[in-house]
Amino acid sequence: MRSYRKELWFNLPARRGFVNITQEVEQVLTESGIREGLALVNAMHITASVFINDDESGLHEDYDAWLERLAPHEPVSQYRHNRTGEDNGDAHLKRQVMGREVVVAVTEGRLDFGPWEQIFYGEFDGRRRKRVLVKIIGE
Repeated sequence: MRSYRKELWFNLPARRGFVNITQEVEQVLTESGIREGLALVNAMHITASVFINDDESGLHEDYDAWLERLAPHEPVSQYRHNRTGEDNGDAHLKRQVMGREVVVAVTEGRLDFGPWEQIFYGEFDGRRRKRVLVKIIGE
């Protein structure tokens, strides 16, 4: 069995946002040369997420609105975490809901998705560089 590792870096200009990273992950898979196995895609920061869903703008707007209702950014004083001087207590909770990572089967050198599935990077405390780990294992 072989493995291949690469980091993707993001710096979103807004506090929150979603980026389709499917093509970047497919490129890493191609670089790996692995034809059968698994692809792990993992947000390496505690206020960011990786998830799989449909690439539809209305859905992304719904996610943003829903997450803001679940864990509103303001008032920042509502979060004990922010007593440390941070203002991102909400971002930690949003990440928990959206998830840390995804695993996708690799079949015949391609990501083995269901209909409409795409991989997304979710940012909940942006305006700084963060990384996503892509780890491909297989043969």
